[in-house]
Amino acid sequence: MTPPDTPAPSTPSSRRTITTACTLDCPDSCSLEIEVEGDRIRSIDAGRANPLTAGFICSKVKRFDDLVHHESRVQQPLRRTGTKGSGQFEPISWDQALDLIVAEFRRARDTHGGESILPLSYGGSNGLLTQDTTDARLWRRLGASRLLRTVCAAPSSAAARGLYGNMPGCDLRDIEHSRLIVLWGVNPSVTGIHLVPIVQRAQAAGAKLIVVDPRRTPLAKKADLHLAPRPGTDLVLALALIQWLKEHDRVDRDFLAAHTQNADALLGRAEGWTLSEAAEVTGLDAESIAEFARLYAEGDPALIRCGWGVERNRNGGSAVAAILALPAVAGKFGVRGGGFTMSNSGAWKGDPRFGDAVLEAEPPTRPINMNHAGRVLLDADPAVRVLFVYNCNPLATLPEQNLMRRGLEREDLFTVVFDPVMTDTAQYADIVLPATTFVEHEDLAKGYGAVILHRSRPVVAPVGEARPNVLVFSELLRRLELARPDEPSTAEELRTALLGDDAAQIESEGSYLSPAVGDRAIPFQDAWPTTPSGRVDLCPDALDREAPKGLYAFQDDPGTDAFPLALLSPATHRAINSTMGQVRALQTVLEIHPEDAKARGLDGTADGDLVRVFNEHGEVICPLRLNADLRPGVVTMPKGCWSRSSRNGATSNALVPDRLTDLAGGAVFNDARVQVESYSPSRLVP
Repeated sequence: MTPPDTPAPSTPSSRRTITTACTLDCPDSCSLEIEVEGDRIRSIDAGRANPLTAGFICSKVKRFDDLVHHESRVQQPLRRTGTKGSGQFEPISWDQALDLIVAEFRRARDTHGGESILPLSYGGSNGLLTQDTTDARLWRRLGASRLLRTVCAAPSSAAARGLYGNMPGCDLRDIEHSRLIVLWGVNPSVTGIHLVPIVQRAQAAGAKLIVVDPRRTPLAKKADLHLAPRPGTDLVLALALIQWLKEHDRVDRDFLAAHTQNADALLGRAEGWTLSEAAEVTGLDAESIAEFARLYAEGDPALIRCGWGVERNRNGGSAVAAILALPAVAGKFGVRGGGFTMSNSGAWKGDPRFGDAVLEAEPPTRPINMNHAGRVLLDADPAVRVLFVYNCNPLATLPEQNLMRRGLEREDLFTVVFDPVMTDTAQYADIVLPATTFVEHEDLAKGYGAVILHRSRPVVAPVGEARPNVLVFSELLRRLELARPDEPSTAEELRTALLGDDAAQIESEGSYLSPAVGDRAIPFQDAWPTTPSGRVDLCPDALDREAPKGLYAFQDDPGTDAFPLALLSPATHRAINSTMGQVRALQTVLEIHPEDAKARGLDGTADGDLVRVFNEHGEVICPLRLNADLRPGVVTMPKGCWSRSSRNGATSNALVPDRLTDLAGGAVFNDARVQVESYSPSRLVP
């Protein structure tokens, strides 16, 4: 079982530069040039293939070699010897590990049915070969429970598809042509850095900038208008803007008649959201909302960059739908730099060169929402007997962290974790398998901001005995006698099956742009809605039926007198998820506005003093930091923390409920409501 597509051995003194691409979960999809000497990465810099990202890359990936060569790498298969969570393991061979896993798969399937097996994965690698190829074959043929990957982007995707189908938004590079830019629930300074210079160039050319975020982000400090609404009230703000456009005769009736349906339903549901009503709910002043509306109505071209922060609450799907409806209502499409942009992943749906040629139909097995993984591991019927975790670290990333931990502690649960490093989740595994990182295996990287497909080449040999996903899942299929003759099972075969005749192009050129949209396509000029009607559906029946109170219906704040503070867990310049958490150990710090600190008797607390952050779901013991850039009533803890990041081994997810969004079963991270009090180190339990 020698992994395919690995670099040829080289002498220690050889130095070479290899062109590849990043497959990590980010819209920018950077092309890379990596300098290698022997089997060590010496530097990682920007490649030239992606016109959006050519020139520079983020600091996280620039230092990715820290992870590749870090002492925390799992270098051989491990078997648990101590209690779950103790971190006690012994090395075993790959054959031993795979034999044990196959035996448990068979035992679970034959005794309890295939649905007692649960695969748990997400976006640890967004490579097209690394996920949903040989792994999906295995789960489908075993009859395993079907994982609904809804922890991020599910409500946004449902809203965008419902209104526009797979129509791509404005090319990110074309935002330079915008004269009114709205950054709504997105902080490009840490989550999409290549947008920052584009916005700055637009501002230099006279564009006005509006930022909607409960925090004063770096770009908010340079904006013409910053609105900091209460978390979960973006829906009301968007509906108030629509109502203002209607009241001031700024609705583009000609565009609505020519290109939309159900416009009257949307306009009717915006009724009642006057400036004063919206101000009361959002915590904004009516004058600021009116100024937002005026700037948007007058801006041409006007562009809304909607981020995923908007969706992470009980109203998330409706909020995204209302925001994405704005350019249709105001007639902002059809010009370069106008309309909206969010995820352009739908652009690949119409690409004739790109198809799903590697899988059979998905069986109708039990669906499991990954946001409910904790409760499922504890209470599902039939019970989950085998858990296989890969491309994610659920103990660090999913809601209800304490339920997740209790589920992983079950002695009758056989858990496999397949990961490059010993994650928090891996500490509870029965078997740990060493995985390659994206610089150690062959893959395809498909951008969802920049509409580009890259070949991601291996640049160094796998560390230790690490193996790529494609190889390991193919081998499990073979050992379980589920493999089929002549099906694509190696990275090269899968690449050819996915790309067909264009596999040769990606082989030789390394990348291509999606022809479904062309280069810098303009919505409603070069790209059009792909809904059944071919029109923008401003109130889709399916979404209206799915939302608990109907689409665009506002659900009240979940805060109580006991737990009044809204907890957010934003990305930072050091982490946008838990990847690399073992290398760049984050500290869980609670940031709080000085007014909220004073109201709790914490105004005399120095930065770094311990506080207890708690609610009915759990507690986190961590240092405090005052931050006047937050709106009062909002506190934050950084995203991507591991258990070592806090004093009691808990992160912000210990405080997040596993309730779901109004559409598509998404996570409601921003609906966590907490209280804060001082904490003495003497109260810490050893």
